[in-house]
Parts: sequence; structure tokens; C-alpha cells
Amino acid sequence: MKTIDERFEEIRIVPVVKLEKAEDAKDLAGALVRGGIPCAEVTFRTDAAAEAIRRMSESYSDMLVGAGTVLKTEQVDAAIEAGAKFIVSPGLNPKIVRYCQEKGIPVYPGVATASEIEQALELGLSVVKFFPAEVNGGVKAIKALSAPYFQLRFMPTGGISQENIGSYLSCPQAIACGGSWMVKESLIAEKKYDEIEALCKEAVEQIR
Repeated sequence: MKTIDERFEEIRIVPVVKLEKAEDAKDLAGALVRGGIPCAEVTFRTDAAAEAIRRMSESYSDMLVGAGTVLKTEQVDAAIEAGAKFIVSPGLNPKIVRYCQEKGIPVYPGVATASEIEQALELGLSVVKFFPAEVNGGVKAIKALSAPYFQLRFMPTGGISQENIGSYLSCPQAIACGGSWMVKESLIAEKKYDEIEALCKEAVEQIR
């Protein structure tokens, strides 16, 4: 069985999803899968997150569904109970990282500086989220940070678009990129799943 890291490296794109209604989760998951991106980071920025993760996971068991914007251990518990396969947080909170490690679920905390990277290494992490990517120097920053910290890989998120994802993924240190342009809140609210599917297909074609 492939590890979560291996699946990220295979899929390359992690749609960052904000769902206001859990009832939209199944149809959205279907659009992502048909579009060639069987993955979603469902953010805990709404009360629907845990139930949305549950519905996606139950509807598409092979889909790589995880939780994002995780700030509390209670959210880790809720995500795991709902079937999340990974945890993502915007910053590096050692308490959250250790809790996830104790629970046996992969965790990808956000980092943006050398000091945060050293904390991540101290915690035994080999892959971290680079966030927010664009405002912190983008591809150039990743390449610069990778020189002394060559053993670490990054998942750039924040400002990633159809136009720049190719340059990010051209970096050997980038395992995958998180982005939301194919899962905009307006598209979900208007139930434009065909358009979401088409945007996913375009994104997949872009990185081939």
C-alpha cells in the first residue's frame, strides 16, 4: 500500500476546499475524481468540515481526503473520526504535530522560515506545507531553503494558480501543491460541478 506522501507525489495537486454545506460534499468529490484529482483538503473553516470529510470518504473510499486549517486537538479527533487520511495546519504548532503523531495520522504543518523548518525537522517531519507560498517568495524561496534543508520536501500552498503551478512542481523539493482555483466557493455554491471537473482536467493536463 502506498504511503500518503507517495499518493501526494502521484496526484500532485491538492484541492483546498471550503464547504459551507456538507450536502455538497459527495457531488464535489465526484467532480474531483472525474477530473483526475482524487484528493481534497477539507478546511475546518466551517462547521460542515467533519461531516463533509465523512461523506466524501464514504462515497469515494479510494479518494485521498484530509482535513485542513486544523488548529486544535479536538479538530484532529473530529477529522480522524470522520475518516480523514491526513491533517494540514497553517502554521507549525508542536502540540498539534505531536498529537497527530501519537494518533498515527500524517500531519503537514505550515512553515515559511528557516527557524520553523528546523522545528519541523526536530519533530521528525520530512514533508511540510510551505504557506503562504507566493507572498513568502514562491519558487525562489523554496529553492533557497532547500539548499541547507535538502532532506525536507514541501507542499506549497497559498497563491498557487493554473498559471504558476507548473513552475512550483518543477522543483524537485515540491511533492505537491495545494490550490483552490478549481474549487472556488462560488462554483460550489452554484453547484457547477461540470465546471469544477473541467478545471481539474485542465490542471492535470497543465502539469503533465
